[in-house]
Order: sequence, then C-alpha cells, then structure tokens
Amino acid sequence: MRRLRIGILDLVAKGPSKALWGKLMNANLASIMPQIVAVWCEEEGHEVHFVCYTGAEDLLRELPKDLDMVFISAFSQAAQLSYALSNLYRQRGAITVLGGPHARCYPQDARKYFDYVTGFCDKAIVKEILQEAAQHQPYGRHLQTTKQPDHLPGVRERWKFLEHTLAKIPISVKIVPMIGSLGCPYTCSFCIDSTVDYQPLGFEQITEDLKFVLTKMKRPRIGWHDPNFGIRFDDYMDAIEAVGAADRIDHIAESSLALLAEPHLKRLQANGFRAILPGIESWYDMNNKSKAGKNRGVEKVRQVADHVNMILRYIPYIQTNFVMGLDSDEGSEPWELTKKFVDLAPGAFPGYSLLTAFGQAAPLNLEYQKVNRVRPFPHHFLNNHHAMNVQPKNYSWIQMYEGILDVTKYTFSYQAIARRFAALKQPIPRWMNVLRAVSSEGWGRIKYYTRIREMLESDIPVRRYFEGETKELPQFYVNRIKKDLGPLWDYLPEGALIHDENAYLNSQAGALVQLGAPTAAAAQA
Repeated sequence: MRRLRIGILDLVAKGPSKALWGKLMNANLASIMPQIVAVWCEEEGHEVHFVCYTGAEDLLRELPKDLDMVFISAFSQAAQLSYALSNLYRQRGAITVLGGPHARCYPQDARKYFDYVTGFCDKAIVKEILQEAAQHQPYGRHLQTTKQPDHLPGVRERWKFLEHTLAKIPISVKIVPMIGSLGCPYTCSFCIDSTVDYQPLGFEQITEDLKFVLTKMKRPRIGWHDPNFGIRFDDYMDAIEAVGAADRIDHIAESSLALLAEPHLKRLQANGFRAILPGIESWYDMNNKSKAGKNRGVEKVRQVADHVNMILRYIPYIQTNFVMGLDSDEGSEPWELTKKFVDLAPGAFPGYSLLTAFGQAAPLNLEYQKVNRVRPFPHHFLNNHHAMNVQPKNYSWIQMYEGILDVTKYTFSYQAIARRFAALKQPIPRWMNVLRAVSSEGWGRIKYYTRIREMLESDIPVRRYFEGETKELPQFYVNRIKKDLGPLWDYLPEGALIHDENAYLNSQAGALVQLGAPTAAAAQA
C-alpha cells in the first residue's frame, strides 16, 4: 500500500464566524473520533494533516491542495459545509470520506457527495478505506460495524492532534476531551444513543490518561464525552482517585439526575467535578432519568428544582437540558412549568433544544416519517435550535414558536440573568452564564425565533413550507446558508440544499440497496 497524504477535518463550526463565544469556546467542542482516525492513519504509515475547524480558519488554505484522501467529521449542521468541501477536494483529485453523527444519521444523502460514508467505525474499516482508496460515484460506499469499538486510543496517542486544537483557544479555559464509555442504558425515544448498548472502555486507561495530561498541563480541565457519565459510578471514581491528584484536575460531565444522589455528589466534589449537565427533557416523560418516580407536571418541577439546588451545593455549575415540542406537551402548561423551574432553581443554566428527527438516529423517527410529520429543512439548520423539523402534535407552528419565545425571553431577561448571577458564588460560573445569555445562545436565539414567528404569520411561502404543503425551500433559508458558507458556497454541489426527509423510512423497504453501491456487509460477503 502506497503512502498517502491524508487530510482530516473536524468540523466544529458550520461556516466562517466572528462570534465572540465561538472564538473563546468552539475549539473546546472538538470531537474525539477525528483525532482517533488520525492516529489510526499514522499507524498505517500515512502522512496526516489534521485541522479542527472552529469558524475562524480559512478552510481554503488550511489543508494542502495535493491530498490523496480527506476524512471529514461533521454533525448535521455542518453537512452543507462538508458537501462543499468534498466537492472541492474531489475536483482536486482526492478521495473523500465522511464520518461523525451526520454520516450515521443520513447515510443515504451523504453517499451522493462522498466516496465513503461510515457509521459505527473501527480501525478495520479505516484500514479497508485506506487500502482500497477508490472513487465511488454516483454513490459512495456505506461502511459500518455492528457495534462501537471495544477500545479507542487514549489521550497519549492522540495528544499531538489534540494539542494543535487546544492551541487555538485564546483563554485559559482549555478542555481536554476524554471518553470512558459508549452507549447509554436509558431509552429516550429521540436520542441517537438510545439503541446503543452501554459499554465501558477500560478504567485503567482513564487513570493513565489523566496521569499523562498532568505532565502536559498545570491544571487540566477534562470534558467527558460519555453519553451518560457515571453509570458504573464507583469504578469511575476509583479510576480518577487512583491518579492521586483530586485537587489538580477539574472535570465536566453530562449525566442524569438519577445518578446524582447526594453521596455521589460528595464524591464528585472531592474529585474535582466543577460542571454537570443533566437531562431533564420533559415535565411529563422520562422520569427514570430524573429520578422523579410517578411525579409529573408541577410536582416534578418542584422535585427537580430541589434536586438541582442540592447539586449546586456541591458542583458550582449546572446546565439543565430540555426538549421543546415533545408529543407529551400540550397547551400553555409546559411553558409555564419551565418558567417556574427557572424561578425555583435560579442558579441553573437551562439549555433548550427543539424536537428534531435526525434521519435514522432513533427508531421514533420512523414513526414521524410514516405519518408525514418530518419537514425537509436543510441539514444546515438541524442543530436543535435553528429548525424544528417535526410537525408539533398538539400545537400549530405559530403556537409552538410563541411558546418557545415566551420561555426563552423569560429565561434570558435582565431579571433572570441577575438572579442566575446572584445564585452562584464562583466568578467563572457566574460570568459564563452571563456571556452565554447575551450571546447567540440567549439573546441571539430570541432574535432568530422572533423572525421565524413573524414569517410564519406574514410570509406565505414560509408558512406553506412549515405546513408541508410545498418542498420549495424559502429564500430566507437559502440566503442564510449562502451567507454562512461564505466563499465555499461556490463549491456546494447542485441539489445539496435538499434531501429526502423520509430516507430512513424508504430504506426500510430496500431503497438503500437499490441505489447502487453495496453496503460493507454485502461487499465482504
């Protein structure tokens, strides 16, 4: 096998950006898998050029022009950017590969624009791609394993790629991404991990990785990428405590309220956990994650608020995550309950996501597609905030956005920002909440949702698109994508703004096989 010149792009941003929040924090959102693929490519003897794209770089200059192969990792919000980049590098003669959440959620669409599209991926699949290194048109090969890998290279192996990314952060808040487990034991119907079996990756490696990071950074901050951190709580804590540096390492993790009982919080505090992100999701469903038992509605609000306030006695920063527009929501009560929670737990930063069906990420998406509830919004807007692509069950679109606006304005009002500031004691969490509230994450969304609400009332093409009466993309969305992509707009392939919103449903009837290129299993049979 000849030695290839390989480019690896981790698309954290979906286009050029000058936003302050992005400049400060985007590099901290880097994914782990692109770094791992870079390690595997080097182990196979290839020359690797690695770039984490945060929105500040010039992508037309970042990678060499004479690459043999380009691996791109993208969430769906960066799909249009990834399609443009693939087209550009294909024109230069490179083989292109797409991995990451978008490849896993929308393989049918991605195969139109890449030579290879990967789902669950391990070293064997990467090695197969490197060995074959062939163009596949008009449809790329779809390669995937039946499960997640049993082992992944640790921080030591991927450090040189990680270090290159951390160097982009202009402030001292640099977060080292680590992962100790894959999958999740919970079965939230909208979640990409709901059907992935939980598996730990090795607790001895956690200890070794933390020891290694201490040789590189004076006081590292570790961001745990586990879908639900702490399932095997004592094993995790034992691995962290074995490092013997509880007062020298800070940790951030996404967990569930069910795992955050007071004894666990005391141990988390002793081991340097400084931020926690539990999912509340709904005031009516998923009580197993929030340990709410049979409580629903206002009773669940009070219980969860008490729990969150207790957490803040041990962990200085908490973000509580909600999903807006679930089928269990009806009337004004869900919005009023969320506002009540904001009052009862003023120290928490609420993270609101709009219900989004990401292709074949979860079985529930099939049910939405069967009854024609999924709308074909361009992937560019599928980031949980800029488009809700599922027709609400119990609201009109105008009612839905009125509720979203009501809660968002309440949460990021001057009064709520002040209460959130006063409720916390430590300066970094205090000012982090203020910055997030006045940036695109708070006030920026209020401005955006207000515009959508206005168009739903006054712009007939927009309203018809939302209602599913037409698939003609309103000019508002075309203009946004063109602006966000900047000079890369010129490389966007024809037809790449639209996709089959029911591709998951259609693939169940064998449409994927009929498209052309075989799946990995068929190719190896």
